[in-house]
Amino acid sequence: MKTDKGFVEEEIPAGLDLKAEIKRLKEEKNAVVLAHYYTVGDIQDAADFVGDSLALAQIAEKLDNPVIVMCGVHFMGETVKILCPDRKVLVPDLNAGCSLADSCPARDLERFIAEHPGHTVISYVNTSADVKALTDIVVTSGNALKIVGSLPEDEKIIFGPDRNLGNYINSQTGRRMVLWDGACHVHEKFSLDGIVRLKKEHPEAKVLVHPECPAPVRLLADKVGSTAVLLKWAAESGHKEFIVATESGILHEMKRLCPDKTFIPAPPEDTACGCNDCSYMKLNTLAKLYLTLKYELPEVTVDPAVIDRARRPIERMLEMSK
Repeated sequence: MKTDKGFVEEEIPAGLDLKAEIKRLKEEKNAVVLAHYYTVGDIQDAADFVGDSLALAQIAEKLDNPVIVMCGVHFMGETVKILCPDRKVLVPDLNAGCSLADSCPARDLERFIAEHPGHTVISYVNTSADVKALTDIVVTSGNALKIVGSLPEDEKIIFGPDRNLGNYINSQTGRRMVLWDGACHVHEKFSLDGIVRLKKEHPEAKVLVHPECPAPVRLLADKVGSTAVLLKWAAESGHKEFIVATESGILHEMKRLCPDKTFIPAPPEDTACGCNDCSYMKLNTLAKLYLTLKYELPEVTVDPAVIDRARRPIERMLEMSK
């Protein structure tokens, strides 16, 4: 059975080798599968390319496959469609949203911009296509510091929607950007006490923290950075043990690249669970990926007029990231 947002259930034959079927369908349809580091390990293993938001955008821009499947969340599918408007862009589940993107409706941001005239608008990639269309430059956690730092020191800037990332950039650059008051529900809920406890239990462990985390958590970090930055730092570091304060999906790639090292997920607050998951990312499953490739649904659509406006700030980001 499928809904307008994706596949809820389907009679898949018992014993069907989903990985083999996904590979067959990709070859049959000349389709490519992209996956974010926060998806489950099986999805990452089935993907042709795995990366953070910046890497996936850079990859998408160069693709010529007629069918592209984005395993992540909805705004990522929109970003691919904006960069590849003539391609069929699919996602395994349109219900895979983003709390951060939801915290910044385009209509409200448009009003906020009007209240702060003369400001350059910088939007985090974790936003809807409509928000990107209101934006001067799109950034990711991997390039935000570089891009903001490249602008004139006296340039007035609105930054949204993540207040924690914006606060981090302000603290590192000395800027006074006007911040939209939004946050990621995953990175907001890491337990400060839990990380301190883990640090006592593992005194040699280095703490890796995503900049979407609040300032008190970032202060515990040995390294603050995007998923790709944290992954690279862990791989190149001589240290053997790490406490990781970002969505737990990244541990799959960390363990794959560094099988001789130990990665401990930082715990969220008010839960017995030892890791911090994005429930939206976890909506991507092998069964849904198989059905998406089989039926070429659900498809991501973006209004052509929005694509025209939203493409410019993304292309500006990609150019400034070189």
